[in-house]
This record gives sequence, C-alpha cells and structure tokens, in this order.
Amino acid sequence: MADELTSRLELPPARPMRKRGIERHNLLLDATERLLAESSDEDVSLAQIAEAAEVPLASVYHFFPNRNAAFVALALRFNEEFYRLSIEPLTDPEPSSWQEMLDMKHARAAAFQNSRPAALRLFLGAGVSVAVRNADLSGNARIARSRERMFDAYFHMPYMPDFAKRLEVSGAAMDGIWALSYGRHRSITEEFRKEATAVAVTYLRRHLPEFLPRKALTQAALERLYIPLDEMSGDPFAGE
Repeated sequence: MADELTSRLELPPARPMRKRGIERHNLLLDATERLLAESSDEDVSLAQIAEAAEVPLASVYHFFPNRNAAFVALALRFNEEFYRLSIEPLTDPEPSSWQEMLDMKHARAAAFQNSRPAALRLFLGAGVSVAVRNADLSGNARIARSRERMFDAYFHMPYMPDFAKRLEVSGAAMDGIWALSYGRHRSITEEFRKEATAVAVTYLRRHLPEFLPRKALTQAALERLYIPLDEMSGDPFAGE
C-alpha cells in the first residue's frame, strides 16, 4: 500500500483544462525551473515554489502534492521542448552524411540543455528520481522514433527492423557521457559532447553502412517527423 501511495504521489498532475489553471500551472513550473537552476532538488520545497511564484502555498498543493510531482511536471515540459527541437529540419546546410546529421543534432541539443541549467540538473544530476528518470526515458523513446523517420527523410535507408530501438540505445550512451560531463563541469562541454557523439556513431556503425546515399528532402517527409504524445502510451515502439 505504501508503494502504491508513493507511486501516485509521484505522478505528474493532470493537465489543467481552464485557461486560468494553465496559466497558474505554467507560473509554478517557471518558478520551479528558476529554483532548480540555482539549487539542488533537495533544497527546493513547495513553500519556496509558492514564494518564487508569488502565489499561496495552497495553490501549489492544488497542482502538486509534493515537490517531486513538480519536478516530474517540469521534466515533461522540458521533454516537449527537447522533442520539438529534435524534429526541427537541418537546413543551410543540410547534412551530407548520417554521421554529420547526428553531430549537428547533438550539438543543438547540448547547446539547448546548457542554456537551461534546471534541465541539466533534472536529467543529468546525481539525485535524479525514478519518476523523473522514467519521464526522461519516455521522452528519449519518442525522439528515437522521430529520429528514425529523420534518417529516412534525408537518406536512402536499407531495411532495418528495430532501428528506432538502436537509436534509443545510442541516445542512452550519449546521455551517460553527458551526465559525466555535468558531474565534472556542471555543463555539457564541447569535448564531452564530441566524445558522446563519437560513441553514438560507433555503436550505430554496427547496424548502418558507412555511407548512406542522400535523397531529396520533401515536405511530406518532414511532416512525418512529428509523433503525437498519445502514440507513446504502452509500448513506445509498437508498430514501428
């Protein structure tokens, strides 16, 4: 029973439906992000979130039963921002190889995370909770599925069953190296970013040919990149 209660408390709140509720929810997440950018998660309380957002503490409890619920909700918001960035097309220049495509995408992702200290702490810090970690893994799976479609948008791909799962594995390896960089430098340094990309590329070479012919990028292919969040319930790779 205690485990079930803990699990319920760590679930993110239901998305507010009314405009005022959405605005208050976002206000609280903005305050949580500011606090996490400056302090470790152990030092952030619901009372501090209320004070930073300039709202009554009761308003915080309306959305978040405990601080970890606020962290999970913030992680989910970061996930959506990361995902939107991950499916932005690469143009001017377009990548000439799949290795270059990954390098360009990883560079953008690292720069974005470095600009958001709270995201670095939530996803790469030593005290990541199980609930936040699960939110991160779910976001990574969604990115992997869209990344598979991005490969197909830019290159003539051979038949590769489970390629999205291979991309998820390469992303997990990259995250581990980024976490090491954060632990040492409190940022994703360019040196560690390049090392992480090299590891991801080396792993994917087990499954991909060294050279993939380019194809003309089409609007239809770009429109396929987006995967609605509700398609990620259950097995995120079902039907892939």
